[in-house]
Amino acid sequence: MTTTQRTTSVTAPRQTTPNPTRRAATIVGWLFIVTYVTSIAAKIGFYPPLFDGNYITGPGDDTRVLWGAFAECILIIANIGTATALYTVVKHRYPNLGLAFIAARIMESVFIGVGILAVLSVVTMRQDYAAADDQSAAGLAVVGNAFLTMQQWTFNLGPQFVVGVGNGLVLGWMMWRSGLVPRPLAALGLIGGTCIVLTGSAAVLDLIEPGGAFQSLSAAPEFFWELGFGIYLIVKGFKTPTDTPRTTDDEAAAVAR
Repeated sequence: MTTTQRTTSVTAPRQTTPNPTRRAATIVGWLFIVTYVTSIAAKIGFYPPLFDGNYITGPGDDTRVLWGAFAECILIIANIGTATALYTVVKHRYPNLGLAFIAARIMESVFIGVGILAVLSVVTMRQDYAAADDQSAAGLAVVGNAFLTMQQWTFNLGPQFVVGVGNGLVLGWMMWRSGLVPRPLAALGLIGGTCIVLTGSAAVLDLIEPGGAFQSLSAAPEFFWELGFGIYLIVKGFKTPTDTPRTTDDEAAAVAR
């Protein structure tokens, strides 16, 4: 009598290949949120006392202003972090544009840094010459106004101009061509960047009031583009690129590193 033994083959569960860009997307997304929060906190929450009367010869709210300067220091770090973290994702498709985005972020940070120095100089002079006589106070007022005017122009040239080139046009174009984020979201970046560059140029040429209502309103598309981009990357991550058939193993390994 012959006994036949049956063997049952067990199919191992198929493993899902992790998205090599997911970690980079999360980092970039959170850094964009940090830039969003710190820039608004400094401009709206901490710096208003500087432009309320004659700050350098008045009582001054130094602690509040210094927190604004510190927030912008964090903003600089986050700015450069967004560009370098994103470069690991786009460097194989758009190496030149990726470097252009890094350069734009650095230039924006340079303008912000000059603005921080102007603010800190005003605070220091106010503290050092708090007991100055009337004649000295008049001279201090002129110097203080000069520093604050420079701080306002660093904002007009950095967040109100260079941001349009880097975050709007360069980043928006890379996302539009690659399909790493939804096309409507990338289109918002292109629109926002164009608006900021045009109004920033008009402000420099004295065609519109720098920092006025028109220029502030024109920044709305860029405002929502950066916020939406950061939230999308945190929640969804980057989409599969549409400009190339697929990511090669070498590219995936490079991004994962």
